[in-house]
Amino acid sequence: MFRKKKMPVPAECEGMKIKVMSSTCTGERTIGFYDTKTRGLKYCELVESESDIDRFYEKYGLEREDK
Repeated sequence: MFRKKKMPVPAECEGMKIKVMSSTCTGERTIGFYDTKTRGLKYCELVESESDIDRFYEKYGLEREDK
């Protein structure tokens, strides 16, 4: 019924890879654009299931490579 509007990839994240990282302490997983200079994620979101990863890719209109 309602379609979610796709967001453009933020200009500062152009060309960055998308990476899922997990906390060594809690095991909590997050997904975001991986910055190789700072070794951190930008625009990260919490991942509770595989569908959250799919939604992240859909949100920015990107194809998931690892599927």
